[in-house]
Amino acid sequence: MRRYPHNSPEAAARIVALVLISDGQVCRSEFDVLTRLGAERALGLEPQLLPHIVYTLCEELLAGGDGTGSYMGKIDDSTLAALMAEISDPVLQRTVLRLSLAAAQADGRLADGEVLVVDAARRHWHLVDGEEPSDTKAARRRAS
Repeated sequence: MRRYPHNSPEAAARIVALVLISDGQVCRSEFDVLTRLGAERALGLEPQLLPHIVYTLCEELLAGGDGTGSYMGKIDDSTLAALMAEISDPVLQRTVLRLSLAAAQADGRLADGEVLVVDAARRHWHLVDGEEPSDTKAARRRAS
């Protein structure tokens, strides 16, 4: 998997992209929410670059996957840790988490893959419940 510069807009967007694809599908509602929130601007991306980052991530994961055709087949704890380590700026971490949660909740449910990525971000960045407007556990209860 390619490496992006530390704390770069692309590295941050890749984590959001990972949340988008972690349930096996990208819904229009997820992109709509990110557009309403000005995600590309908030991450420092050029306009219309987020879909390209999602596409590139899918290509990389499928090329290096486990042969099942699963996007998440190549993502393990060490890969998640490496991706999260690319973002050390606390403000950027919170922005990524806020956008990721908003996108994950856009379809009214949190899939297991989405929870996996969001929980990894919180764990690796040492963010605790209450630091963000949306609490993962509460969102899971609402989605049930």
